Amino acid sequence: MQKPLRLLKIKQKNIFQPKKNKSRAGKENKTGDVKGLSSRPPIITVMGHVDHGKTTLLDRIRKTHVTEKEAGGITQHIGASRVNYNGNTLVFLDTPGHEAFTAMRARGAQVTDIAILVVAADDGIMPQTIEAMNHAKAAGVPIVVAINKIDKPDAKPDRVRQQLSDYGLVPEEWGGDTIMVEVGAKTGLNIDQLLEMVILVAEMQELRADPCAMPEGTVIEANLDKGKGPVATVIVQNGTLRRGNIIHTDTAWGKIRAMIDDSGANINCAGPSMPVEILGLENVPQPGEKFTMLSSEREAREIMSRNEFERREIDQSKTKRLTLEELYDKMQTGEVPQLRIVLKTDVQGSLEAFHSSLMKMSTDLVTINIVHEGVGRISESDVMLASASNAIIVGFNVRPDSNAKKIAENEGVQVRLYQVIYDMLDDVKAAMEGMLEPELREHTLGTAEIREIFRVPKVGNIAGCRVTDGLLRRSAKIRLIRDGVVFWNGELSSLKHFKDDVREIKAGNECGLSFEKFQDFRIGDVVEAYEILKEKKTLE
Repeated sequence: MQKPLRLLKIKQKNIFQPKKNKSRAGKENKTGDVKGLSSRPPIITVMGHVDHGKTTLLDRIRKTHVTEKEAGGITQHIGASRVNYNGNTLVFLDTPGHEAFTAMRARGAQVTDIAILVVAADDGIMPQTIEAMNHAKAAGVPIVVAINKIDKPDAKPDRVRQQLSDYGLVPEEWGGDTIMVEVGAKTGLNIDQLLEMVILVAEMQELRADPCAMPEGTVIEANLDKGKGPVATVIVQNGTLRRGNIIHTDTAWGKIRAMIDDSGANINCAGPSMPVEILGLENVPQPGEKFTMLSSEREAREIMSRNEFERREIDQSKTKRLTLEELYDKMQTGEVPQLRIVLKTDVQGSLEAFHSSLMKMSTDLVTINIVHEGVGRISESDVMLASASNAIIVGFNVRPDSNAKKIAENEGVQVRLYQVIYDMLDDVKAAMEGMLEPELREHTLGTAEIREIFRVPKVGNIAGCRVTDGLLRRSAKIRLIRDGVVFWNGELSSLKHFKDDVREIKAGNECGLSFEKFQDFRIGDVVEAYEILKEKKTLE
């Protein structure tokens, strides 16, 4: 298979970085790295439909390209593994299906650098393939497609490419920018080429970290072991984590008593992108939580106490996610508002009709982004994707299962269920119009002419006026016009009819006016009263 044009262009530009960077923090090295930063291995998640060969592919990669310490057999001790290929280290996460991947992202953890989407050449795109693809797209993670089972007699790789193109993943050989590699996970066919492409994508991302910085990273998984106590698998994302460091997450803290790498060996330190199992935490953290290092146990206890108080506050007043009724409040200044939707229907025909109708409703003022669509019940995966993407779930003739309903309540995700298509379209249109910034329109109430000026001790000047048109209102905004030019803008401090304070004066009546922090008016000046009206925009 011909190498992608992107690879050839990059080689011509000679921007490949060496894998071993021995420069110290604070000094710029010969490769031009930013001071203190050096290359780090990419972190890769394998995603795809059940039975399309995700596990087989991971096992083949590990068995074919193992680190020296792993020679002689693989024993997986933690939820991530390192693979050495041609001097490049690659880190593969074992845990996430796409649900776990998005559940972590919903908690603010962006761990994955590259997603490998596995699609069986004899089976083509399946519902979970689409879900995995949408989850990776929503996270903004580059996708490398592994078209698996290419060695089967009924394999149709071009059909897979066509199906993926329909979902926006256009192969490079067809003029797109998605790298696709035909592989046979069971036999090891083209595994080398797949790893080369992953390394290529990693090179283009220019992944960097500072090994000399304070260590920080993310919890991948955690559990309570009867013999070891709380055990957490973490990935170091910056700095170097060492045995004896005191670390904390949102819900846990502790002094690291031991660190175990992916081959089961005890180690004393772990640099950027390295997965390790740590012991010594006081309690079990949640997957997706960030960890940082602290200087003392006292500081850790103070932070944990503060975090516990904040969690109680949040539990008492849960932060609600996006709802149709609150879209306008969520609009970001200066950006085109976007309504994100997870769409589920009862049958494929309804799905296509809904999709077409919704996309036609997008305008230059408000856009609709369907982050995922599918047929069947509303699942936990749909809710977690909506939570991570700040989307609402729209269902037609479907219902969420009990777990999905519970998670939606906990995550604050709005689920809107419909049985009539027009009801759904009307609601979405109303929500989109609610997202539009109201149009401000000036409405003139009336005018008056200053005919006399009265000087009142301790009060100041009072303008004796006659209302010539419309009315003057006490709460209105005021514009003073002199010789056809606006001389002053402001508000009234009082409006009197004879000696009585009044709310408004109509045309033909006389009144006394005093202005807020302004007394430089003259006989003959025109007073114009107006108000600013907010008019709701529509999409028509």
